[in-house]
Amino acid sequence: MMLHPRLTLAAAMLTALLLGDGSVAKADTERWVIDDSHASIGFMVDHIGFARQLGMFLEIEGSFEYDPDTMHLESGRVTIPTDSVFTNHDKRDEHLRDPDFFDTGTHPFMVFTATDFEPTGEQQGRLTGDLELLGRRNPVTLDVTINRIDEYPFSPGLFRARPYVLGASLRGTLRRSDWGMDYGVDDGLVGDEVELILEVEARRQ
Repeated sequence: MMLHPRLTLAAAMLTALLLGDGSVAKADTERWVIDDSHASIGFMVDHIGFARQLGMFLEIEGSFEYDPDTMHLESGRVTIPTDSVFTNHDKRDEHLRDPDFFDTGTHPFMVFTATDFEPTGEQQGRLTGDLELLGRRNPVTLDVTINRIDEYPFSPGLFRARPYVLGASLRGTLRRSDWGMDYGVDDGLVGDEVELILEVEARRQ
């Protein structure tokens, strides 16, 4: 039986999509590198019920593969030196670096590896990944708002093109005891739940 030419063409296109290299259907992701001079990694945790202590990490390095048009995240990895913790109090920061908390001598880095990104709105999504801390790995979910993707208004230097930048706000919570960081939890001195506050700019490569 002979197929109509149009049906033959349609079948060929369908076969290419299903059995080919997937280039037609695959998202065209781009590499984005986090700008450490425009990235803020913060946290808040309860202190004896009186107030919530605000802290941050002063160093961050990371990149991700992402297609803004389809909101498809292919991969992502962020590394944070744990000794860069800062709460604006020297003795408290020294305590946070010792084995009661981050044990920076034994575990100098915590690493977040993205595993999935689910769009939930026009510029919103839910990012899931694994956080490695204190020798343990547990899942963490962050709510993401993509604030702006555009050419930067400033040039990095003479004869250099303006970078293309993605800016995002991320929020989430975790229980630090899931990673074995349980100092002060049982006696209520330091809260177990930690609120995560991330503001990030990343440059397209």
